[in-house]
Amino acid sequence: MEDRNSGVAPDRIKLNVGGKLFETTLSTLRTGGPDSLLAALSNRPANDTVPVFIDRDPEIFSALLYLLRSSHLPSAALRRFTKQELADEASYYGIETQLKSALLPVPLTGIDASIVSTIKPASDGVVSTFTTCDADGSVWIAHGGQISVYDWNLTHSGTVRTHLDYITGICRVRPDIAAVASDVVPGLHFYNFSNSRHVGSAQWTDPDDPRIYKARVAAIADSAESIYASYDCHHRENSVLVIDKSTLKISSEIFRQPGSSSKSVVPTKLKYVENLGVVFGSAVSSGAFGYSGYIRLWDPRSKTVVWETNEPGSGRSSRFGDPFADVDVELEGSSIFKVCSKSGDLGMADLRNLSEDPWVYLNDNNPSLRNMGGGGDGVVHCYRKQVFVGREGGLEVWRRADESEESTVNEGSYRRNYVDKEEDSKRGVIKRIEGGGDRLFVTRENVEGIEVWQSSNLSGAISVL
Repeated sequence: MEDRNSGVAPDRIKLNVGGKLFETTLSTLRTGGPDSLLAALSNRPANDTVPVFIDRDPEIFSALLYLLRSSHLPSAALRRFTKQELADEASYYGIETQLKSALLPVPLTGIDASIVSTIKPASDGVVSTFTTCDADGSVWIAHGGQISVYDWNLTHSGTVRTHLDYITGICRVRPDIAAVASDVVPGLHFYNFSNSRHVGSAQWTDPDDPRIYKARVAAIADSAESIYASYDCHHRENSVLVIDKSTLKISSEIFRQPGSSSKSVVPTKLKYVENLGVVFGSAVSSGAFGYSGYIRLWDPRSKTVVWETNEPGSGRSSRFGDPFADVDVELEGSSIFKVCSKSGDLGMADLRNLSEDPWVYLNDNNPSLRNMGGGGDGVVHCYRKQVFVGREGGLEVWRRADESEESTVNEGSYRRNYVDKEEDSKRGVIKRIEGGGDRLFVTRENVEGIEVWQSSNLSGAISVL
């Protein structure tokens, strides 16, 4: 039924966007949310005979109106407009949340992933390290002494120059604060990205031991309330310290050890396992006699080691002489995965059922996918119940064949597939893999930028330069 004064049905509204007329329902505009500009327009009097004029791009508005009606963008939108153009207009109308939901990747499936873009910072293009936010897929990239921030849309939103010449560690500990470290400058340093300021440092000191000074940070991890950092002194004494997130001050020391052997060097990888309340730490050394290292789990409350293994170990291990080259924790499945340095095999251990030799070594029944030996350059990263392994330049994914929680893990429980194509593997040796926001981020040795991998049905996304 139309309103006699306006000639427009009471549940409809006319808009003039950049000179082009649109007519839609009030309910469609209100799907933008109560705080959006469009929702405010929907509350105008129904007898207003003049279409509401909005001095914006009508073609992009058409795509956003389609988004409000269907919860996804028209197929031509990403070919006609950049993601930044869409994001700017969505921000004006107050419907960023709806656009974000439409643009974020579908769940990452390693077997069906491909490179969709490469992020290249404007200067010092070789990435030294980076960190991702799993909630939205944003990424903070360290290059030289700078940190560049790319938002959920992989759009550059700012760069902060630190007082460090070269950054080797970065961890996002609050929405706007990063903890950064360098292997040449002592201490852990905190930067606020909302105002580009250095807001504090955490130095390892001990009044009773004058040797503890100028300790460098080798690894960083965090939990909801704490930051964990491993410190290494020049005389090889090392420790894992707990830093309070609210004050950014050191609150306690989990452990301390002299780093005189491969069994006691500083941990170079840390991760907090929330469901078990333990801190995972590992270190790997390589030399003339091959690889050696350790894996430890600490209880930060009691400050005790609850489990550890050393490789090469006591000789009781079923794989003695084939130590790991890299290791990672799958938080969702409470498992540890390692890649062996000599055989290249992938080993798995259940965090909830650890023993002296807890490893199950995974085999693939497909003879064309069997290891040819050598895993010394292997890199392991666990994400979304998948295990990604970089071997030289090649990238592969292991996924559980039977994902039921009750099924027993054995050597045939996982299936392996190659993620990349042959031309991808020639890009260079993979140095780091990290997942976030259903994307996989990959860096390679002496190659500028970060590769962004997503499920292949989004492979037409616009590259970020």
